[in-house]
Amino acid sequence: MDTIDEAIIRCVVRDARATYAEIGKEAGLSPSAAKRRLDRLVKSGAIRGFTAIVDPQSLAWHTEAYVEIYCTGNPTPAELLKALEDIPEVVDACTVSGAADAMLHMLAADIPHLELAIQRVRATGPVDRTESVIVLSRLLSRPRIQV
Repeated sequence: MDTIDEAIIRCVVRDARATYAEIGKEAGLSPSAAKRRLDRLVKSGAIRGFTAIVDPQSLAWHTEAYVEIYCTGNPTPAELLKALEDIPEVVDACTVSGAADAMLHMLAADIPHLELAIQRVRATGPVDRTESVIVLSRLLSRPRIQV
């Protein structure tokens, strides 16, 4: 990975719909060279996909919770990802140290919606039980650092 690849990644992280001309301009390449480099980054797995980031507030999802999940057996992170990735209310998930196997950040429209989403999490193969805390007020929220 060189500075050109990093410029391409910065561009598509900021705007996954950027044109090859826009990517090339940012990376100092022609559009066709930008396409070749981007295709190489995708083929190598450095870029795993492109996505739309939906603002949960636009969906009116104002109920927020952190959910610890405890699993049966010893699932791999990839197995946990596969079990959770189709639950849209899970907006962030990570494996953690300590008693829990993973921690989820979930958003929902209201408490009944959150409860149904947590039930879907519990119904996934590796999950044995969950423990949840509901956010009452957000004190600080910093944007994530992008490449």
